[in-house]
Amino acid sequence: MKAPFYPANILLPKTDLEKWSVIACDQYTSDIAYWQDAEKIVGDAPSTLKITLPEVYLECDDVDSRVDRINETMQRYLDEGIFNEYKNTFIYIERTLRSDNVRQGIVGVVDLEEYDFAPDSTSMIRATEKTVTERIPPRVKIRRNAPLELPHIMILFDDPGNVIFSGLEKFKTQMHKIYDFKLMKNSGYISGWDVGDAAKEFIEKEFDALLSRTEAHAGEKAPILFAVGDGNHSLATAKTCWEELKKTLSEEERKCHPARFALAEVVNIHDTSLNFEPVHRIIYGTDTAMFREELLKYFGETIKEDVCDIDEFNDFVTVSEENDHVYELFNADSKLPIASVQEFLDYYLKNVDTEAKIDYIHGDGVAIELGKKPGNIAILMPSISKSDLFDMVMLVGVLPRKTFSMGEADDKRFYVEAKKIK
Repeated sequence: MKAPFYPANILLPKTDLEKWSVIACDQYTSDIAYWQDAEKIVGDAPSTLKITLPEVYLECDDVDSRVDRINETMQRYLDEGIFNEYKNTFIYIERTLRSDNVRQGIVGVVDLEEYDFAPDSTSMIRATEKTVTERIPPRVKIRRNAPLELPHIMILFDDPGNVIFSGLEKFKTQMHKIYDFKLMKNSGYISGWDVGDAAKEFIEKEFDALLSRTEAHAGEKAPILFAVGDGNHSLATAKTCWEELKKTLSEEERKCHPARFALAEVVNIHDTSLNFEPVHRIIYGTDTAMFREELLKYFGETIKEDVCDIDEFNDFVTVSEENDHVYELFNADSKLPIASVQEFLDYYLKNVDTEAKIDYIHGDGVAIELGKKPGNIAILMPSISKSDLFDMVMLVGVLPRKTFSMGEADDKRFYVEAKKIK
């Protein structure tokens, strides 16, 4: 069986890549100043900032006009010929993070026919976290009429011996470097190579071999070759649009239509630079005493509460202006603590305080700072072991949304490459 990861016709602009490339749209959702600063840096230059929609603007009154402008700008960039096209290839990436660690990746396309984001999915490509279906329609509005896709999707594969990337090293001298630049706002550095024919053949062969090893490890379980790490809702949007489009196509057209294949970067989960960070929750504009009261009532005898050093927390911590509490859960239906906590938060926002808002924050310091503000409460969550991720998803299905983050916000994938989907 073939692994559903293939070479692609990849577009890169001929313009200033430092201004072209911006961070994934689902970062800095509570920090509009970040995006305003990015706009100043970009100025009038062609940029992915102008053809993506930062989520900080999703609830703005002008979101529909922003979507129209995105599609118009994509078409204008194509008409003006700002792209070079690298045909039928992979791009090998080295991303130098602010820590000076280097993360390796390969950009190619995944087959959406082999991806399913349903909680009970048995497909070769699966979501790791619950997909919030309400978040898909705004993205569909953009993609349905878009001539291009630009991925911030990062997909993980499980290669403990690092066979693929260590083997790829011997082809490095044959590769052609096609970009090498500093990422904006102190987010490190990125270099990319067109891999060439020999390395392309090696990559395809090794992913087929990885699939065989994965099938053997899974036994009677359905094997997972790829687990979506970042950009789950973007990939779910691509899948939604493909399912809609393919109804209008013949069987022959479906085999090779560009919208069937989604551009993504694949990364070994065992990459030493790849750290799994917890994603914390912030509740804005609530009565924090009422929140604590409802929390204890909801869990009843299955929760233990202490007031102590938050560095010693067990299952989760709450931080507010008044005090900090450390919690341990018992007998929570054998669920991960984060699943039980998220269920409570959903209940609280729907049934107790419908005016309160929730956001998901990376970074302990930022979450604590926000939690200490009047009317806010931060819920600090633990991280999970990345080495357990594939087995967890294979055994229990998708994890609760925002269970983990792969590194800090500035380490997230930047938009660089593009691909035609029409």
